[in-house]
Amino acid sequence: MKFVSVPVDKQKINLLGFDRKGLAAFFAEIGEQPFRATQLLKWLYQENVEDFDLMTNLSKSLRGYLKENCTLATPACVVEQVAADGTCKWALQTDCGNRIETVFIPEEGRGTLCVSSQVGCALACTFCSTAQQGFNRNLNAAEIVGQLYFAQKRLGQGQKITNVVMMGMGEPLLNFDNVVTSVNLMLDDFAYGLSKRRVTISTSGVVPAMYRLTQVCDVSLAVSLHAVTDALRDILVPINKKYPLKELLEACRDNVKIAPRRRITFEYVMLAGINDSVQDAKGLVKLLKTVPCKINLIPFNPFPNSSYQCSSSEVIDHFRTVLQNADLVTTIRKTRGEDIDAACGQLVGQVADKSRRHLKLQKVEVGHAA
Repeated sequence: MKFVSVPVDKQKINLLGFDRKGLAAFFAEIGEQPFRATQLLKWLYQENVEDFDLMTNLSKSLRGYLKENCTLATPACVVEQVAADGTCKWALQTDCGNRIETVFIPEEGRGTLCVSSQVGCALACTFCSTAQQGFNRNLNAAEIVGQLYFAQKRLGQGQKITNVVMMGMGEPLLNFDNVVTSVNLMLDDFAYGLSKRRVTISTSGVVPAMYRLTQVCDVSLAVSLHAVTDALRDILVPINKKYPLKELLEACRDNVKIAPRRRITFEYVMLAGINDSVQDAKGLVKLLKTVPCKINLIPFNPFPNSSYQCSSSEVIDHFRTVLQNADLVTTIRKTRGEDIDAACGQLVGQVADKSRRHLKLQKVEVGHAA
């Protein structure tokens, strides 16, 4: 068997960046049978074996090739913080020096990992700390999967990751191919084997990518809604100017057709005096009456220089009651990891502020609040 070697001036191939289809193509390219992909996945994700020499059902020559030309590299942990409630946040550094943040949320009977898909974010949602830092680049598939790979090793056998949410830094659907490759591995029975109901991709409403996702990847979808009118959503979630509510909801209705009893999760951050009135709640009922859904009310998590305040617990409870009385399944997200800035909307990382829009937007939102 003659293998093609990686040139010495190029980096080793990171095998964490391939799903099964990608691995099969890789093995075929070097003259190996595609079934080697399944064998390798089992070693990596089920047997937790990283040493190629120990992968005994691979030929000796193939093991030597993998050892010489390939790697299993994850972003390096530079900071670990553990909150009083057990939530753990890791600042991970990529090869090119960018830092991203990954959060593990332990709960009874489950463990949820919140994964980043980009370094920073380009969408400039005005209530989100990450968005105020601007956008640097997309993460590759190895860097996305590497967060899960690192976290499970760091947690050990005592804590199991049962759920993955693509709700960390970035807009997942603006990094479509790398996110889908990563999700394929999470769902693959020969890799992580997670249920499609336990993997969630969150989006602020990149409508064309939502339609595309429906065609290629059957996972749970969470939509960052946050407003019931285009006028307000244009301010809170500026991508609404390109894909307004009518188009967004049409894409949501298309998505729920792919499986019976499927529901979209709509995320709705509670901002005092902005979007938390009874009128807003009734508007939400009217807006979502034709979309099978559940609603997740998110108490706003403050960050420096934000002009927003969180709605009071009484206002949030009343808002939920209006929705529940209209037979909308509604929950209030429990804030986790707030003492280490790991709560929803607080992930920042070490990203240079490249957003020139958010200062202008903050001036507009203050006027709206008034």
